Amino acid sequence: MNAPALIEYRNVTVWRAGRKVLDRLTFAIPMGQHVAILGPNGCGKSTLIKTITRDLYPDPDEEDTALAILGRRVWNIFDLRPLLGIVSYDWLQFCTRDYPAWEIVISGFLGSIGIWPNHTVTPEMERRTREVLDLLEISHLADRPTQELSSGESRRVLIARALVHGPKALVFDEPTNSLDLHASHGLREVMRKVAAEGVGIILVTHHLPDIIPEVDRVIMLKDGRVFADGPKAELLTGPTMTALFSTPVEVERRNGLYHAW
Repeated sequence: MNAPALIEYRNVTVWRAGRKVLDRLTFAIPMGQHVAILGPNGCGKSTLIKTITRDLYPDPDEEDTALAILGRRVWNIFDLRPLLGIVSYDWLQFCTRDYPAWEIVISGFLGSIGIWPNHTVTPEMERRTREVLDLLEISHLADRPTQELSSGESRRVLIARALVHGPKALVFDEPTNSLDLHASHGLREVMRKVAAEGVGIILVTHHLPDIIPEVDRVIMLKDGRVFADGPKAELLTGPTMTALFSTPVEVERRNGLYHAW
């Protein structure tokens, strides 16, 4: 019996403020595959993520519609979070508090921000937290309040929080937004480490250099629909990118990364 897809969309339509933002969206991402979801602003990327996090739901009146995660259409959000982590700017703001980084990370086990008096922290939680901090090379930040960290450091803490559960995949939402060149490079290296650990990467972006070498498939969105879906090397070309972004685009590949101008 074939394993269920990590995420499967079938004819998913989502309305926001009276506007159809996703229009019968259909695609599936198998377990273990590294995928980039690429498109211009307004194409539906943010809405797509909100359907994964269950902040938005498909239009139930759409014919033959389904959105399944790991083969299930209905999830308790607290059961889903350990399996599919989200690394987004919204969560970054939510987790930037006067708590030390290790507490933000370990409280990922507890479904909270910080450790509360009624929480029980086990030795296994502590061990796993140290392990993930070491993996992402941020053990030296463990005792620093997250509100004192740089944007790049804060993102690593957020990734560590998502990783403590051993999730099947992480969804990265515009991961290098607001980062300088040095921090962007460092974050890409972190994503590559995560991929090497066997965690699936779903990278949602409009920025080509975010697409790490491990990503081999690109799903392009435009006007809430799949514009193109296929191997990275076939789709990341000047003509296809020009059509996707409705503006002249040149594409170059250097050191495994793609760049556009």
